[in-house]
Amino acid sequence: MTDFTNDLRRKLLLGGAGLLAGGGVNAVHAADIFEQPFANGKRNLVAYPEKRPLIVLTSRPPQLETPFDAFNEGILTPNDAFFVRYHNAGIPTSIDVDTYKIKIGGNAVGVPFELSLQELRTQFKLIEYVAVNQCSGNGRGLFNPRVTGGQAGNGMMGNARWVGVALKDVLARAQLKNTARQVTFNGLDTAIYGGGDFVKALDVNHALDGEVMLAYQMNGVDIPMLNGYPVKLIVPGYYGTYWVKHLSEIEVVDKPFEEFWMKPAYRIPDNDCTCVDPGTAPAATRPIGRFNVRSFITSLQDGARLRAGQQTVVRGIAFDGGQGVREVAYSTDGGANWRGAALGADQGRYSFREFTFPITPAKGTNDLRVRAWNRSGQSQPFEALWQPAGYMRNVVESVKVVAA
Repeated sequence: MTDFTNDLRRKLLLGGAGLLAGGGVNAVHAADIFEQPFANGKRNLVAYPEKRPLIVLTSRPPQLETPFDAFNEGILTPNDAFFVRYHNAGIPTSIDVDTYKIKIGGNAVGVPFELSLQELRTQFKLIEYVAVNQCSGNGRGLFNPRVTGGQAGNGMMGNARWVGVALKDVLARAQLKNTARQVTFNGLDTAIYGGGDFVKALDVNHALDGEVMLAYQMNGVDIPMLNGYPVKLIVPGYYGTYWVKHLSEIEVVDKPFEEFWMKPAYRIPDNDCTCVDPGTAPAATRPIGRFNVRSFITSLQDGARLRAGQQTVVRGIAFDGGQGVREVAYSTDGGANWRGAALGADQGRYSFREFTFPITPAKGTNDLRVRAWNRSGQSQPFEALWQPAGYMRNVVESVKVVAA
């Protein structure tokens, strides 16, 4: 067994459980553990294999959040800082790529077949693009009233350059029947604590749009194990629940797929705001889909101290579900007045878009806010919209800095 596999299993089985219980530090080495303050209290940071210290929400299944300062390292989020989100506790710790196969079948294909990693890499046209992967519950820990689930801050997101092949090219070999309605995706992780096998589905027209990708590279190298090695489904503009890791099975089916992880899980209120009054339940729901618009200041964190009267350039990122960011405005007085920020280079409509703006902070507390618009004119609310699952938070955030 490799050192990687040993270390990953040790952290999954011993380290996180001990940490969350307040003990077990020796299981992951005291030097690997740090703390970070949060709205709900302090949170542990632990270095998992192939990862720098990340914020541990749960260890089994692993939910690891990116510390926010990593977003200052460039438009692409480093692989070792990229967040991790599993739903099932039975995750692979090693995969033999010589025997690894993706099975393609279902009752709406004419020619079922299996595909090796080597065949995937060599027998199809290569595509690549930069796209954000974001957890549906990014920011869930900031909801008020509080909701259940992993209490994530705003670091359950990352931007990467993905390389692979278009799903439509793979499905072309399967000779889809005219009865095809949806395509389902399964990975190598397995359920231990309930919820069933993690299987997701896309409408067949979406699956064949030429952008949904079977990726085998992330930022120029193999995808890290904890992010889905060796093949990950990429669904640009859609929340990470659809980005199936360790992809092992694709089925084309003749009716809507409604197993647990499509229904009742990952549903949002079926109304214009995808929200309800705090503490209430929606009358009807639909599956979660595309991102809404978001923007964040990354170069300053709440409570930062600056020199009064000295100009500072503030940096941040904005993104949406695929329309592309058109504009970012900023305020230094809590939203009373707004000006336009300077946008950085356009890396594609699914990527983070950098922005900058100068401030000369006045003595005392300065309330900094940013708000983005996409090319369809959609923007961010000034007050957080609530839903019981804690999904899709995209409120205009406040970063208060003190100048002296």
